[in-house]
Amino acid sequence: MSYTSKQMGDACEMLVAAELTLAGIPALKVPDNWPGYDVIAQPVGKESLRISVKSRTFKRGAAYIGFQTKDVFDWLALVILSPEGEKQRRIFIIPRKLADAKARHDSETAKTAGERYWRIDEVERIFARYENNFALAPLE
Repeated sequence: MSYTSKQMGDACEMLVAAELTLAGIPALKVPDNWPGYDVIAQPVGKESLRISVKSRTFKRGAAYIGFQTKDVFDWLALVILSPEGEKQRRIFIIPRKLADAKARHDSETAKTAGERYWRIDEVERIFARYENNFALAPLE
């Protein structure tokens, strides 16, 4: 890999903002360390929407992608990059309510109680209908 994890995260945030804009929903990346979300989108004639972007390189097995329950956002964009040498990337944009409902979590007494997550190799099966959901359609 020729880039840092920060560069990868920034690129994925810009990618999500660009895809939304090209789909007719103007969007932009918020400044670094903005609390809770990474992209703000403004559908025409509607209120702005907060989007948290999480990215990870695909790997089978015990590799996870997720978010913190304290994060404040309306939509979650999961960007899954192909392993090194491959060019494919997949983007799933999911309403917060569905992300909360479908996520795994640890017991309330665990140090990780505030984390919600999925195995990266299960994201496609769980959220197939939300792949390339740049219209921000709730679907379910």
